[in-house]
Amino acid sequence: MVSVTHSIDASGVAQVPIDQLCEGLDELSSRRIERALEIIEPIYRDKHLGTGEPVWQHVLGMALITVSQRLDVDTRLAALLFAIHDHQPQAGDLIEREFGHEVARLVTGLHRLNGLRLITRATALSSVPEVRAQTEVLRKMLLAMVEDIRVVLLRLASRTQTLRYYTDHPDERRAEIAREAMDIYAPLANRLGVWQLKWELEDLSFRFLEPETYKRIAKQLDEKRVEREQFIADAIARLRKECSAAGIKAEIYGRPKHIYSIWNKMRAKDLAFSEVYDVRALRVIVEEVRECYTVLGLVHQMWTPVPKEFDDYISKPKGNFYRSLHTAVIAEDGRSLEVQIRTRDMHNHAELGVAAHWRYKEGMSGGAAQDAYGDKLALLRDLLSWRDEIADSSDWVEQFKRAALDDTIYIVTPQGRVIDLPRGSTPIDFAYRVHTELGHRCRGAKVDGALVPLNTQLKSGQTVEIVSTKQGGPSRDWLNAQLGYLHSSRARTKVKQWFSEQDEAQTLADGRAWVARELQREGATQANIDELAGKLGFANAEAMFLAAGRNDLGPRALQVALRGPSEPTAAPEFVPRKSKAGDGDDGVLVVGVGKLLTQLGRCCKPAPPDAIMGYVTRGKGVSIHRADCPNFANMARVNPERVIAADWGESAGEKGGAVYPVEIAVECADRTGLLRDISEVLSREKINVIAVNTLSRQGRAFMSFTVEVSGVPQIQRALKLIGDVPSVVSARRA
Repeated sequence: MVSVTHSIDASGVAQVPIDQLCEGLDELSSRRIERALEIIEPIYRDKHLGTGEPVWQHVLGMALITVSQRLDVDTRLAALLFAIHDHQPQAGDLIEREFGHEVARLVTGLHRLNGLRLITRATALSSVPEVRAQTEVLRKMLLAMVEDIRVVLLRLASRTQTLRYYTDHPDERRAEIAREAMDIYAPLANRLGVWQLKWELEDLSFRFLEPETYKRIAKQLDEKRVEREQFIADAIARLRKECSAAGIKAEIYGRPKHIYSIWNKMRAKDLAFSEVYDVRALRVIVEEVRECYTVLGLVHQMWTPVPKEFDDYISKPKGNFYRSLHTAVIAEDGRSLEVQIRTRDMHNHAELGVAAHWRYKEGMSGGAAQDAYGDKLALLRDLLSWRDEIADSSDWVEQFKRAALDDTIYIVTPQGRVIDLPRGSTPIDFAYRVHTELGHRCRGAKVDGALVPLNTQLKSGQTVEIVSTKQGGPSRDWLNAQLGYLHSSRARTKVKQWFSEQDEAQTLADGRAWVARELQREGATQANIDELAGKLGFANAEAMFLAAGRNDLGPRALQVALRGPSEPTAAPEFVPRKSKAGDGDDGVLVVGVGKLLTQLGRCCKPAPPDAIMGYVTRGKGVSIHRADCPNFANMARVNPERVIAADWGESAGEKGGAVYPVEIAVECADRTGLLRDISEVLSREKINVIAVNTLSRQGRAFMSFTVEVSGVPQIQRALKLIGDVPSVVSARRA
């Protein structure tokens, strides 16, 4: 870690560590750093951040952290220019002119990200579970709002420098900053694999949040420091000797102790300080993967391995692609020692994470190096897709998670809550995501304080305020896809449900009014509605009202339920009279009713002297069916009050001259002239054929004839004659 404490000259101005800032840069890049220092020194002089830290000290600290991360010159320049937007008019033009578009883009992105600090801090400090649950959404939002991941690295550097400042300048606000760092920024550093910053953010935050616990663990580490350092030196010498004998060139050193990590292990495993394995630890860095396993074997030969304390993150990397071998052993003094073994590439990734990619990019020269850099960028995309959080490894889940950031935007409510929405969402989608009722009553929207049309597509980071009415509902125009009011399926479903409920509410009201009228007509206004619904076979009164509103419940069924089947109904008692059934030509007599429109059912095609029944339809008179018709049986079961007795009148049958359509089915062995022979039989019987349908399949012929007959006897004669035709297997009435 590079110290950020700078010497002060006689004039009170911090001395700039120019050599450190330009470490690893060529001459041209170094001159750019010097030019940036010339520009910002008069701008930042006597300026302070909200934390009280001098701006000049903060940007130098940030820049030195980017140096420790071995980031490129553009990132270092962006760190130095971090606060210029707050203190210099037209800062964007100045940066673009002096340092180019790339640096200007990084500084603008960092400034935009810094604007979210009030939201992240409020969320981190809140104890409300629903708000605290937003920390994960905020982390995703921070990543989604930047086009270049270096902006996030700069933000991590800024927060680390703030915590460093608070170590020497106690302030009542540092607990707030520490909580925000612990909840938001340390997990981000972990996701990106930037272990240096992760550990420092955690340790410093822990120091401010749990000062007594921090001091106790630090004191325990200090008490054994001399003994521990001597043990580590002896262990390094012994292991180095064994590696050399095996022909392995290894870099071995004692691993830094991170107090927060030690405390986490003590808390998670309920261990005493002396039982924590990594208080004494070694790190071994070799050149090749196979050498990692060779060193592992040497370690296990020298000391006794601790069961269940071995992790192979090389063959099975962590979700953020961390790779290393971890093992714990028991030394001669009976205490534990942790050993980590990795290659140089693994070590660079573990320490620098995504920051290592830009260092790699600067040194590449094309060819294989170019391809490798492409692989690194692919790895980066995987990191940003939060692949480590996938529990299901199926392909479709993998693809969905990989595209999550690209397909999601993050919108801020006026109260500082962050809402995630599909890309392309509108203010109405946002309103329904906040609350269904807010969506229903949405009438307008303000985006970053300005009124916008409701079909405006939102962008990440915008603050949206919904203008609503006290009552009302959505517009049907919202469901018109061409108008673009709704993008998310959630909002579209909510709008459809609202209109469906409104239609159902109207049906319910109509049914309730109808039942009330019928009860009043029957003089049964005091009847128990729930019992009445049960008698009619409904689960509750509301279901009965809905059926009545849909005309699925008739007055006769209601009367039977009220009076019982033995009671007379309100319908007049008709006396059957054998007269001609009206002026129709179907010869049907409806019992007790003359001159009533009737029609023969097409499903069963009744004909005299079939037993028939009538069914009162809506607007089409009485439909006549055979008594054994399945369709009639279903209709009678649902609406028994519509059933009415019927019989054939005097005009029906052979003497009356009326004819009736009947369908007959013929099955036979297929041959030439078969249709002609059957048609001749029907012709001799003076039966008119109005429709024919034939089908031949695998030597069989299936024929269907619709004929007009005067009655059943005539069709029975015809069927017998057809059955006598050669090749006919069967002839029947359909």
